[in-house]
Amino acid sequence: MKYFSLILLLILIFSCQEKEIIKDTINPEEVMDDLSIYQLPALWKTQDGQTIEFKDLKGKPLVVVMIYTACRTACPRLVADMRMIEEKVSGKKGKDIQYVLVSIDPKNDTPEKLKVFAKENGMEDQKWLFLQGTEDGVRDFANIMAVKYKQINPIDFSHSNIISVFDRRGVMKYQKEGLGLVGEEIVNKIVAVAKN
Repeated sequence: MKYFSLILLLILIFSCQEKEIIKDTINPEEVMDDLSIYQLPALWKTQDGQTIEFKDLKGKPLVVVMIYTACRTACPRLVADMRMIEEKVSGKKGKDIQYVLVSIDPKNDTPEKLKVFAKENGMEDQKWLFLQGTEDGVRDFANIMAVKYKQINPIDFSHSNIISVFDRRGVMKYQKEGLGLVGEEIVNKIVAVAKN
């Protein structure tokens, strides 16, 4: 009986001790960072000839579109849409937003051509960034943005018309497909992303 009482006492003592419970927790910030365009390793040339990576833009909300400078159909409308968005967002105090135009024609859209294009379209201040990448880098980025494009002859491409909004961590928050669709919805989304 003494032996049984001793075992019962030991069980009670050890069962009352605190146990360390280890949980596998996932930090949502880390998961989101895996979805960030800042993880892309590609190098890009700006319209000023500087070499950058997308991670160099970290901390700024981004409004991004893919174009090519020789385009005479959809791209002029996309560029006009971007200018209209910038104008409307500026009126709503959208701060430090970077407007990025990525060329789908890296062979022909050199930094020099992009700089001339920026000047011709009144997009010369710091908030406008034009990028030339490698063919692989452009294709990888287009896949992330769900932009489909195909070269149909030496100077023309068929392509999707999508404007994308990324938060300060480079995570896509919104997309709008189409031309001439600059309404309050996209402006409000951009302003909301800029406030966070």
